Amino acid sequence: KRAVQGDPDMEAANTSYVERLNATTRQHVRRLTRLTHAFSKKLENLKAALALHFAYYNFVRIHRSLRVTPAMAAGVTDRAWALEELVVR
Repeated sequence: KRAVQGDPDMEAANTSYVERLNATTRQHVRRLTRLTHAFSKKLENLKAALALHFAYYNFVRIHRSLRVTPAMAAGVTDRAWALEELVVR
């Protein structure tokens, strides 16, 4: 183990949070799953799909463990967004 940024407690450091986020992202963004036909042919399309996923994950979806959205828990917003607010036409 080695610190990459900041001053973490190296005795308590582990990868479980990052691995859980990676698994959730792979499940929700099917473009990242192997052997699929839904891959992005352009980097721009992949970036857009990931941005949409993370915006939904942080602003719309209420997480069971937090009972609020991550953006609400961080104090970025005071309410969960409706999906219609996220997707501007």
